[in-house]
Amino acid sequence: MLEYNSVTWSPHLKCDIEWIEKVQRQFTKRLYGFKRLCYEECLTKLRIASLELRRLYLDLTYCYKIVFGLVTLNMTEFSQFTGTRGHAY
Repeated sequence: MLEYNSVTWSPHLKCDIEWIEKVQRQFTKRLYGFKRLCYEECLTKLRIASLELRRLYLDLTYCYKIVFGLVTLNMTEFSQFTGTRGHAY
């Protein structure tokens, strides 16, 4: 639920990012055997990324879909894309 619709609303203020990350931090501390571990160790042991990193992955994935026309979105309404150094994408 913490990742739902993150492409539309992705917090950019440090306090908002920390507030959302706190939810996952508190959850991982409640798991058996994780109480004394730091947050990064919990994430490593559970093999999951932080919510901030997962939002970045989702943002990059959505940008890829926009550039390659995999989602219906009129790019002219948002910005002028001029290309980069002669590459089409």
